[in-house]
Amino acid sequence: MVKLLDISANTHKKILLLQGPVGPFFFNLAHDLRKTGAEVFKINLNGGDLFFYPWGAKNYYGTLRDWPTFLECYIKEKSIDLILLFGDCRPLHRIAHTIAGKCDVEVGVFEEGYVRPNYVTLERFGVNGNSQVLKQTREWWSQETREVPDPMPVLPAFRHAMVWAMLYNLFGTLLTPLFGNYQHHRDLHIFDGICWLRSFWKKWLYRISERGIEERLKNELGGRYFLVPLQVGNDAQIHAHSSFNNNIEFIETVIKSFAKYASQDLYLVIKQHPLERGYSHNGPLIEKLAILNGISDRVLYIHDQHLPSLLTHARGVVVINSTVGLSAMHHNCPVIAMGEAIYSMPGLTYQGVLDDFWENGCPPSRSQYRAFCHRLIHSNQINGNFYRRLPVPEFRSGLIWRDTRNA
Repeated sequence: MVKLLDISANTHKKILLLQGPVGPFFFNLAHDLRKTGAEVFKINLNGGDLFFYPWGAKNYYGTLRDWPTFLECYIKEKSIDLILLFGDCRPLHRIAHTIAGKCDVEVGVFEEGYVRPNYVTLERFGVNGNSQVLKQTREWWSQETREVPDPMPVLPAFRHAMVWAMLYNLFGTLLTPLFGNYQHHRDLHIFDGICWLRSFWKKWLYRISERGIEERLKNELGGRYFLVPLQVGNDAQIHAHSSFNNNIEFIETVIKSFAKYASQDLYLVIKQHPLERGYSHNGPLIEKLAILNGISDRVLYIHDQHLPSLLTHARGVVVINSTVGLSAMHHNCPVIAMGEAIYSMPGLTYQGVLDDFWENGCPPSRSQYRAFCHRLIHSNQINGNFYRRLPVPEFRSGLIWRDTRNA
């Protein structure tokens, strides 16, 4: 039922779930795991966790300081041999990694898929800078010859993710008195629903206000712009696996470098992350920096244009460690990763500095890209989605598991 990390009862009899993606995914996953014969435990850390996993779980009401002792005792008491979690950089999960190592317990990390949109990630140890893929030699993945079966297409899940996030934040806030010692890794407030609703109507607003921009990028500016896709503003992958603390520092660095080293006939297109639409707007900052650097007529700030079309016509892509980097390679577009991205390696991304990328970036090796993606899919990608289940009746979680233990 598994990838290289076997989470069935064949190898793991007692599995502990910590925090998962917002929504019922972990509750449904527990059902699937029990069908294989595994015994599944769950620890809820806040009201949002409790809402989506209302029974059969242990609620932790203690402090961050007491968490290591509590978790170690719980692991030993239940004889846990595998911990599954979502988001390896969350403070409580970082501690869980340390305690798991002390107790000789394996850790599996779920994360959004490296290969979008039809996959999610399940990897040992962690993702991006914590990934074991980065520690492998190129021969490990360049020798991949197995074909990748066509995945079952994942339907758009934005509305589902919106509803789950609204409910998670609502009950996380309402039940704060019950989990008074809990500190979330990002803002957790009852008004989160307003941001999601604002995001929903802004999607249609930008569709009107940005009409014609995509055609301009495909025609007039085709091959003459660099695309800078931003990540979610509070993404732990930014501050944990790069030298930047936030998107603002990244934007400042990119604009200054572009103004100084890029040719005068080139443009910079900065794209907001779809999930940031209702939370933040970087327009005033970008406009100010563009004016200060004398390139106000060569910088565009966009939101909801068709990403594959943008990548097809871009001269290059600048990311921190976003999975858009892999999508760009799929479209044969030069990429530079400013952080610890799992795909940042010779043959795939530009290995020099940003100042030189504007003139010297080159497309990835097609053979290396295909081999890398195939190995990635076989080793840590699972066909499915966290927020909207695939029509797979035998698995309630909606993931399609493929047995690769003999691969």
